[in-house]
Amino acid sequence: MAMPRPTVAQLAYGSCTVVFSTFTLLLLSQTSSGVGIALVVVAALTLGLLVAMTVPQSKPLPAPVLRSLPQAPVRATLPSPATLPAREAVRERAVS
Repeated sequence: MAMPRPTVAQLAYGSCTVVFSTFTLLLLSQTSSGVGIALVVVAALTLGLLVAMTVPQSKPLPAPVLRSLPQAPVRATLPSPATLPAREAVRERAVS
């Protein structure tokens, strides 16, 4: 079974979380050592992965229903204009 691909929302939320949490953690911790920076990066990546995995998946669209075409063409019968009752002409009054 193939692993489902991440959605655009998952990629966007996860990436934004990683960038902003790395920036925030580096500012708050004020670390300058290599080990401290590595811990901040690992924590930000873990947080981004957690956020991306908790974004709700979109539901798959239902499969279209295939309908068979009717065997004989459908024909509509319209009455002939000669058989319709004559309409009275519209008379408008002149504005005085």
